[in-house]
Amino acid sequence: MRLSHPSPEDGPRMWRLAGETGMDVNSPYAYTLWCRDFARTSVVARDDVGRVAAYVTGYVRPDSPDTYFLWQVAVDPARRGQRLARRMLDFVGDRFADLGLSYLEATVTPDNTASRALFASFARDRGAEIEWSPLFTGEHFPHDGGTPHEPEDLVRIGPLGARTSEERA
Repeated sequence: MRLSHPSPEDGPRMWRLAGETGMDVNSPYAYTLWCRDFARTSVVARDDVGRVAAYVTGYVRPDSPDTYFLWQVAVDPARRGQRLARRMLDFVGDRFADLGLSYLEATVTPDNTASRALFASFARDRGAEIEWSPLFTGEHFPHDGGTPHEPEDLVRIGPLGARTSEERA
């Protein structure tokens, strides 16, 4: 897998991948626009033919310019178990110093044990503190009588420093 920043042409595949992985899916337009406006703070993993097999989307918080907010992590179900999510998270984290960032934030539902483990290992391996706190309740997410959205807890990791070349190897 080759990691790189996305381009607008990757938006449709990212939209499909979000649906295939059971994530909250936004409009195809949102993913394409994301790939244009937030490419520098996002990453895609491409297979040997260049097809997007996984992605991370995130941005620098406007009211907290030292904080990166990771919005979505998606990995093609056929590619799970290859540590792609962690590799992409490290790809982004290794650029924190260049972007003037010290903290990573994300939201995670209480039952998402895979994401919780991913963030815990990232914080541990970077020697950073990790804090969990409630952020959004189910009432923040309207629904039309279907299954209500679970609450989202905020994870905050930091301060983060750049890894050494030995740590990246």
